[in-house]
Parts: sequence; structure tokens; C-alpha cells
Amino acid sequence: MGKTIAIANQKGGVGKTTTAINLAASFAVLEYKTLLIDADPQANSTTGLGFDLRNIQQSIYDCMINEGQAADVVLGTEMEYLKLLPSHIDLVGAELELINHPNRENVLKKIIAPVKDQYDFIIVDCSPSLGLITVNALTAADSVIIPVQCEFFALEGLGKLLNTIKIVQSHLNTDLEIEGILMTMYDGRLRLSNQVVNEVRQHFEDMVFNVLIHRNTRLGEAPSFGKPAILYDPDSNGSVNYLNLAREILQKNDATKITNQEKILAASDEQRDT
Repeated sequence: MGKTIAIANQKGGVGKTTTAINLAASFAVLEYKTLLIDADPQANSTTGLGFDLRNIQQSIYDCMINEGQAADVVLGTEMEYLKLLPSHIDLVGAELELINHPNRENVLKKIIAPVKDQYDFIIVDCSPSLGLITVNALTAADSVIIPVQCEFFALEGLGKLLNTIKIVQSHLNTDLEIEGILMTMYDGRLRLSNQVVNEVRQHFEDMVFNVLIHRNTRLGEAPSFGKPAILYDPDSNGSVNYLNLAREILQKNDATKITNQEKILAASDEQRDT
């Protein structure tokens, strides 16, 4: 059964969607069957994988409101091991439409259940809010990754998110874990970046991933070409960072599947070191 990981932070501009797209793509490159669920009405994960919203016939909205089946809505991508459950602007109204639903916090969990066994990883890109859709994602998830940018006010709102996670753990999903806090937009040349990383690591200790996501032009350019960074520029720092994040998560979860691609990448790394 696949592991569902929500990418959540109600603070905008922290690299949440960038993380969702590129972590999912990295798992796919390592030949893990991966489903990316775009649960953000802005639909940036959908467009970031090259889809034109005008051509989307069905989306996660249809699954949540019209009881559509995920298997009928999931789209293939140019990566063999990566699929997408797209979003649409219609999702903006979903929270109001679900308000009287008798089991409203568990709608997404119910949508995922029939397809969960088909994937090794399911990545959920949450909206930058702590509304009902995000609560649905946390209720459906096995764990959550919290992106935090290496900038002033980095911890702003983090306490509120952690409190929401605790509430979900207490009342809706007792098995929910924090996969890790991910430091994004890191620039080693800046004293502030290093100060923020040190502060977060002192406060949260081993909850913080070892991998840092460096500020990288290619990560910003790739979505405009409808590609994850690992397809747009495989050798860029951003691509390597997210591939290493995927490896760190696999190691943390004691994943035993070693693919030919991973062996090739490891051999390539060793060759560069010699």
C-alpha cells in the first residue's frame, strides 16, 4: 500500500507546489509509482506538469463534489511512473459545498482509498490555507512535509499549522506523522539563510530534513515549460536537491526497492567523487 504525503503550509511562497511537483517527479525517476494530487484551487501543480486547465474535463473537484472516481480522473504525464489527479478553479467553492457533508473531513481519504494500492507514493499539494480541503489532505495522509523558506519570518504561522496537525491527530487521523520540515530557498552565501537553518534545527532538531533546497533559477523556470526540474534541467542544483530529498525519505522509511536508475545515479556520484 502506498504512502500518502501531504505538502502543507498555510504561508504562501514557501515552495510548497515546487516541492510537490519535484518530489513526486524524483520518486518517479527512481521508478516508484507516484500519484500527485493537486488539492489547491490555483492548480499550479496541474499547469506545472504541462496541462492546460481549459482542456481538463474532470478534476479533483468532480471527485469531491460529484462522487467521481479517482481512477477515471487521473491523467498520465510524460514520466512513466508519474500520474496526476488534476485540480481546477472550481475547487474554490468546494469547501462551501462540503459544509453540510456528514463526513466532510474524510472525503479525500475516501477518494484515495480505491487507488492507494496502485502507487508507492501519493503526494498531495495542499492549498495555502488551513481550510477544509487542507484538513481533508491531512486526514487522508500518512505524513506531512512542511516547507519553510530560509528567510525572515520563516517560522511565521508554523505554530498554527502544527496546532492544526495536532487537532487532526487527536480527532481525525491518529496515525498522522510529520515526515519532516524542509528548508527551501536556501542561499549559503547569505548569513540570514544560515541563521534561519540553524534556528529551525535548534528548535525542531531531527524533525528537519538534512537536505536543503537551494534557491535555484531552474526551479522557477521549469513550471513555465510544463516540466518538473528533473526533466527541464536534470543537472541543476534544484533537481539534485529534490532527488536527494526523495532518497532521504526512502532511507527514512526503510524502502528496500533499489532500481537500476538509482544504481546508475549512485555510480555516477561515485565517479564524480573519484
